Amino acid sequence: MNTMHAHGPHQALRLPVRKLLSGLLGLGLLMSLAPGRAQEKPATEPPVENSNLSAPLFYQLLLGELNVSSGEPGTGYSLILDAARKQNDPALFRRAVEIALQARSGDAALTAARAWSQAIAVSPDADRYELQILLALNRISETAPVLRRLVEQAPLPARNEAINAIPQIYARAPDKAAALQVVREALAPTLKQAQHAAAAWTTIGLMEMAADQNVQALTSARNGHAAEPASPFPALLAIELVEEGQTAAESIVKSQLKASPPAPGSTNPVALAYARLLFDLQRQAESRSLLENLTRIQPDTPEPWLLLATLQVQDKRLPAATQSVQTYMSLARQAGDERSARGLTQGYLLMAQIAEQQKDYAAANAWLDRIENAEDIMAAQMRRASLLAHQGQMAKARALLRNHPERRPEDARLKFVAEAQLLREFKEWQKAYDVYGEAVARFPKDSDLIYDQAMMAEKINRVDDMERLFRQVIEIKPDHHHAYNALGYSLADRGLRLPEARKLIEKAVAMAPDDAYIRDSLGWVLFKQGEMQKAREVLKDAFEKRPDAEIAAHLGEVLWASGEREQALKIWREGLLLAADNETLQGTLQRLRVKP
Repeated sequence: MNTMHAHGPHQALRLPVRKLLSGLLGLGLLMSLAPGRAQEKPATEPPVENSNLSAPLFYQLLLGELNVSSGEPGTGYSLILDAARKQNDPALFRRAVEIALQARSGDAALTAARAWSQAIAVSPDADRYELQILLALNRISETAPVLRRLVEQAPLPARNEAINAIPQIYARAPDKAAALQVVREALAPTLKQAQHAAAAWTTIGLMEMAADQNVQALTSARNGHAAEPASPFPALLAIELVEEGQTAAESIVKSQLKASPPAPGSTNPVALAYARLLFDLQRQAESRSLLENLTRIQPDTPEPWLLLATLQVQDKRLPAATQSVQTYMSLARQAGDERSARGLTQGYLLMAQIAEQQKDYAAANAWLDRIENAEDIMAAQMRRASLLAHQGQMAKARALLRNHPERRPEDARLKFVAEAQLLREFKEWQKAYDVYGEAVARFPKDSDLIYDQAMMAEKINRVDDMERLFRQVIEIKPDHHHAYNALGYSLADRGLRLPEARKLIEKAVAMAPDDAYIRDSLGWVLFKQGEMQKAREVLKDAFEKRPDAEIAAHLGEVLWASGEREQALKIWREGLLLAADNETLQGTLQRLRVKP
């Protein structure tokens, strides 16, 4: 085992080289922004110039390299670092750092990087090495000064990009609170600079999110947006916050789009990201409107066409979806990059889905045959299985999935999930329950698989099994608010142990206070307990936060039972427009014998 052992205080400290080098790669953007750093190789080789090496210095360097190559990195390191100090030569300092890293001596590498920084007043490369070595040594509290220097050394036109790279640099820091503190300290001067304040507040907000401080992150997003309303950075942070349940952040996104609306020839990542968010929140009408506007204003941008096509397939607007996918595929082929290639796979899958809905199974299979990427073959097999199932060949569909080779460790789990999802699509709840049981037997600590099996137990009315499985999820993952909510709702919906059901749901609400579905459960258990006014308020709030057919079913029933029948009919009609085939809504209308 090689260690640093010669000439001075270079006691070895074992350091994971992959961790350090991968971290240095995370600094790539900052490295590319450093002033004076060559961006690309010159077109012609420069003329040869003789070095200023003296004979003794040449001999010292040669001796150092010979020691390194013969297994004595400590001696070689000391010789080369000594030469670097004498010459103030960045290349020699870099070589000393590299030797220490190769020998996995973090302290020695840090000594060389700091000597380099002290010897040469403006040395971004030295600062980058020092920063990443400190992070690898988990000496986070020492990184603030060097991080501040790196930000200040970045050229003004590209400084925002350098600031935006900071969360990635600290992504693997184990102490998120300490990382947040040093980033706040390093960016303190930048917060006062009008052209960089939005990026700085966004970076601080992302660090706060990493430290589970979402409320503070919302404040940072607001501060960044106030500093520069047209900046996309705080708005993109706001979108992430909405995904985490901070619904108040959505106003920042809307305000940014007003300050900087999509325009021909411009690139605004906020509009597309917001459309994706609306899609994920099942606010399809808003997402569709935004995407139609984007494709009209920026018809040569590929991504909006693909997402619009996905919505059009959901809406059964198959001719329009076909046109959107074909437009996307034409633009993606012109781009020719890796991202577009992956998008083409999604396009093929959508075209197969369109053909399947048109019952043109031969065409669907032909589209699937175009998929060549090994990582996407599983998605193609899932679609093929769906084709077989829709042709009445469920046994063959299941065999197709089960016999698919497991090329990656995660494929075994994915096969179980795909088979269960297929069975759920055809409402074969018992068989889906059994498949999830097989999956749980193979992956006994996978809380998501156990949760899904519990949901199937609820479908087949195996209440004891359902409760056992939900409680198993909670034991494995005590903060699994969906498990608390699902168990509480299932008990409340059956009129069982209502006080206990309410406590379970209230615990879920405490964990995710902005989750509209969990608030729906709370309103439902309040209704079951006879607290009509509270139930009405909670359900109305939930429906306003997330218009959803199931929430509409519950809110409508509370209004109906309270004598507000016209209002109930109005809510139910809205629910039918959202999802006419929703089981809960249809069941409610049939039970109450109502036709809105």
